Amino acid sequence: MSATILILNGPNLNLLGQRQPEVYGHATLKDVEANCATLGTELGLKVDFRQSNHEGELIDWIQQARGVASGIIINPAAYSHTSVGILDALNMFEAPVLEVHISNIHQRESFRHHSYVTHRADGVIAGMGIEGYTLALRRMATLVV
Repeated sequence: MSATILILNGPNLNLLGQRQPEVYGHATLKDVEANCATLGTELGLKVDFRQSNHEGELIDWIQQARGVASGIIINPAAYSHTSVGILDALNMFEAPVLEVHISNIHQRESFRHHSYVTHRADGVIAGMGIEGYTLALRRMATLVV
């Protein structure tokens, strides 16, 4: 049975490809999902890919992943900078967590330089565009073997 990797996406990522393409590029979240599904199959991983604009729903998914998912890759988007609730939920998750940001948050506005999720993440990939997801998935494959 293959390991399940939960890939979570936070607010406004449903508009990827439309929202600020100069920052986030032209690929859509469906493109990212397809890339992850293809690579997941190659790596022998089951990918469960989700997006929500609602903090509580993301927290619910993280809690439900306990004992089920072998790892979480999360792009918390704006919740990176504001959500202690997501951090607390991730702290209760006992498997690897990788944080992904499409843009380099450290080159943007100062309020984006801090991420609560980073306090729990086993690794952070930022500024690599949508390739950050596949880089994270490759890394996750080495962590859950």
